[in-house]
Amino acid sequence: MSVAVTAERRTDATYAHIDVQKVGANLGAVISGVQIGGELSSEVVGEVRDALLAHRVVFLREQSHADAATQRAFAELLGTVTKPHPTVAGDGQAVLPIDSEHGRANSWHTDVTFIDRIPAISVLRAVTLPPYGGNTIWANTVRAYQLLPAPLQTLARSLRGVHSNLYDYADNHQRRVGGVDVKEEEYRAEFRSREFETEHPVVRRHPETGEPALVLGHFVREFAGLSPSDSQTLLALFQRHVTRPENTVRWSWRPGDIAIWDNRATQHYAVDDYDDLPRLLHRITLAGDVPVGLDGDTSVTRKGDASDFSPIA
Repeated sequence: MSVAVTAERRTDATYAHIDVQKVGANLGAVISGVQIGGELSSEVVGEVRDALLAHRVVFLREQSHADAATQRAFAELLGTVTKPHPTVAGDGQAVLPIDSEHGRANSWHTDVTFIDRIPAISVLRAVTLPPYGGNTIWANTVRAYQLLPAPLQTLARSLRGVHSNLYDYADNHQRRVGGVDVKEEEYRAEFRSREFETEHPVVRRHPETGEPALVLGHFVREFAGLSPSDSQTLLALFQRHVTRPENTVRWSWRPGDIAIWDNRATQHYAVDDYDDLPRLLHRITLAGDVPVGLDGDTSVTRKGDASDFSPIA
């Protein structure tokens, strides 16, 4: 799907078919005037995509009419739908359940960076929400790079990160009281059932806006040519800049909410602060391209073949 980049030329007052209101100075906007589905006009879809490129993550309230089929039909208007995940079966078609029973990924990440064709966009729909907690936070990886001091920008451009799905974030974050249950263990085993490892430039050129963005998050195992200890020190340094509070937006979910984010320009974090209450959201992913660094260097697959997950956009 070829999409002209018009987001740079718009202000939030110039959309003809939707209303766009910022929720943070540097990230996030609420779109109103849209009921998602497969019958939206190309003009409306184009404006939704423009708003997404401009604000990195957009939110739609009051979409309680939507089910999995409606969500997929809408997602197909935005791009090419992938399988649910490279290793996790999900519904076997397109939907990946983000289910608290399978574990809680309470760490900063960009989705599925352990393959060469990093997904472009995600569409997440609230299904079951706890009565409190369970917010999601997004961070702007374009702005994070822009605000790095010049020496750190130079360093970032020189680095290549090795991303792996065998990275176990749970070993680096406090486990919940009571430990890991059987369903969570089964999900982890499925997540790790096929090994993927990919080397990405730490700074990529966004394929639609042309902006530099950092490619980091919890799937980074090391930086090529550096020791594990040096890699972790540098990762913590860069992540600190990515996740500065003023570079983030926090969303408090309500029933009927939809979040759409540009996976090429953001990281996100699901906050584990809702005790043992159920939380379920459905994610549909859109195919992305192979990242290209600022000097033209591309990502390289080290292990695994992701061609059955998605085509290269």
